[in-house]
Amino acid sequence: MEFILGKLTETINEQGMPINEKTNLKQKRRRRFLRFLPLYLMLLPGIAYLILNNYLPMMGLLIAFKKVNYSLGIFQSPWIGLSNFTYLFSNNDALIAIRNTILYNLGFIVLGNLLAITVAIALDCTSNKFFKNISQVVFLVPFLLSTVIVSYIVFAFLSPSNGFVNNTIFPLLGIEHGIKWYNEAKYWPVIITLVFLWMSFGYSSIIYYSSVISIDKCLYEAAVMDGASTWKQILYITIPSLKPTIIILVLLAVGRICYSDFGLFYQIPQHSGLLYSTTQTIDTFVYRALLELNDVGRSSAAGFLQSLVGFVLVFGANWIIKKLDKESALL
Repeated sequence: MEFILGKLTETINEQGMPINEKTNLKQKRRRRFLRFLPLYLMLLPGIAYLILNNYLPMMGLLIAFKKVNYSLGIFQSPWIGLSNFTYLFSNNDALIAIRNTILYNLGFIVLGNLLAITVAIALDCTSNKFFKNISQVVFLVPFLLSTVIVSYIVFAFLSPSNGFVNNTIFPLLGIEHGIKWYNEAKYWPVIITLVFLWMSFGYSSIIYYSSVISIDKCLYEAAVMDGASTWKQILYITIPSLKPTIIILVLLAVGRICYSDFGLFYQIPQHSGLLYSTTQTIDTFVYRALLELNDVGRSSAAGFLQSLVGFVLVFGANWIIKKLDKESALL
């Protein structure tokens, strides 16, 4: 009888685990849950925010496939399929906005990273610690400024009547006639790019600088022993060591290649209609379509297209990187 009872206590449950071990496992899980319960409670507000702010609005994607009738409501409005999407590729203004968005972002990715890497390496090569600290603060200030404030700074430089460029710089160069900057679209690709670099390079350079100072100094000492110049140290040690950081930042930027800084392209040009050919992007086009035409469906279609293209580009770029260098891939 005792033998039978002993066998029964060793009976295997459905998962192939003895009853005693199953009880102990449940107790361990319960103790672990109680141990981390405060952390779970702290996590709840973040989860609630994520659901309310990021997931529930996804239901609004229905608007991209409907002709919204406010009297009927979103769900009762008639379906129109892909008509809102085809409009984006048949409307000339929308095509200009798509072209500008992609070309600007490609330029921002290349020039922004080159400038940030250059500044980070220059800071690392500077021996004066006080100058390093002050430089990082000065470089970061434009990134912290509101775009509205930056727009007024740009206007102070480019104002046709009393701007610094027309009234001070041009006379010094012997140029008598000023330029009406806010009436000439051809100048704004350069202006927008310069303003973006001025605003963003400080933050990016600090990220790269934190990666540069984490490089093992023994590598540089060994390079000096072998007779490597400063340029060769940068070329063969610093830049290869920055490769993971460069890949991550570029992948994140590629994912937003169909997005643009709304303030940069709306506030800086003072939303001048004469500059739309070179300053209108998808975000400003969506805003104007929603504000002026009250066309919610086409605006939603443009936003959905931005997200879809960004998703595909991130995973596509990551797949290419994984094929070239598996260890450098983000996912």
